[in-house]
Amino acid sequence: MVKRDYYEILGISKDATGEEIKKAYRQSALKYHPDRTPGDKAAEDKFKEASEAYEVLRDSQKRSLYDQFGHDGLKGSGFQGFTGFDDIFSSFGDVFEDFFGFGNRRGRDYARRGGDLRYDLPIGFRDAAFGLEKEIEIEKHEACKTCSGTGVKPGKSKQKCPSCGGRGQMNHTQGFFTISSTCSRCEGQGEIITHPCKGCKGSGLVLTPKRLKVKIPAGVETGIRLKLIGEGEAGERGGPPGDLYVVLHVEPDSFFERHGNDLLCQIPISFSQAALGDTIEVPTLNGHEKITLPPGTQTGQIFTIKGAGIPHLHGRGKGDEHVHVLVKTPTRLSKKQIKLFEELASSEEDEQK
Repeated sequence: MVKRDYYEILGISKDATGEEIKKAYRQSALKYHPDRTPGDKAAEDKFKEASEAYEVLRDSQKRSLYDQFGHDGLKGSGFQGFTGFDDIFSSFGDVFEDFFGFGNRRGRDYARRGGDLRYDLPIGFRDAAFGLEKEIEIEKHEACKTCSGTGVKPGKSKQKCPSCGGRGQMNHTQGFFTISSTCSRCEGQGEIITHPCKGCKGSGLVLTPKRLKVKIPAGVETGIRLKLIGEGEAGERGGPPGDLYVVLHVEPDSFFERHGNDLLCQIPISFSQAALGDTIEVPTLNGHEKITLPPGTQTGQIFTIKGAGIPHLHGRGKGDEHVHVLVKTPTRLSKKQIKLFEELASSEEDEQK
């Protein structure tokens, strides 16, 4: 049986962040979980399929193997695919506790990592080739300074949740099972805020502008993601902050066309240069280089300047520059030039006889 693409299963793009992957899986799990679709074999299969996709894409090493080699790349990694519901609950407890309330951890002890952020950064063609340091400004949620992130008005304190009695959990009986779920009123914390901080309105977080310097290495291309660890949203309940992903978009150049680490450009030459040969200067990223055109150069002929291309992003050396020459046909000729071309044409006819 041919396996479907994991990104397609979750309905996400290949550059999706960890938080986007988790969110997509939550939606699939909520829709197809067997407890919500009892007896529906098709829904159960989709649930298994989504769980397998999430197990791979949430793991950076497995995801890297899958991105490079597809399903075959996972065969030697120890990944066995979906192995049953016990495995699902043990591996994905954070997802089910967040969404369904399953699990035995008390919400008040559950620190939650902050969400990841994305910033799309356009850069110039030559900046991508040489690298640069660029300053950007983002807005992200950080701990409120007024209440130190507690969400409580200074001088006041949180109160025990009257719905769960401070346990953070509510018990529900379904058939033969008793399931503990997170208290919806206090969101599992066991406490509620009766006097919220005016600075953050009880959230503990404030949207704050921040300026950051981003080091862009030489040789980057459109779609490259730079990860700034800890520069995402602030965590909840003492959890660590998320990360910031800077996605690069390289602007096109009016002269050069990039192919991998090689550059391609077009240079017009005259009939006389093509026929007689010449030495011409060609623009490169580092100034000008001379190339020699041999006599009888044809239009479309390509000349290569070694090492004049884009630096390799993860290694030494550079690509090459390929110069594509185009013989330019003159559109305006003087009487003398017309006479010379007529003489040339006459001599060519004599040679063909």
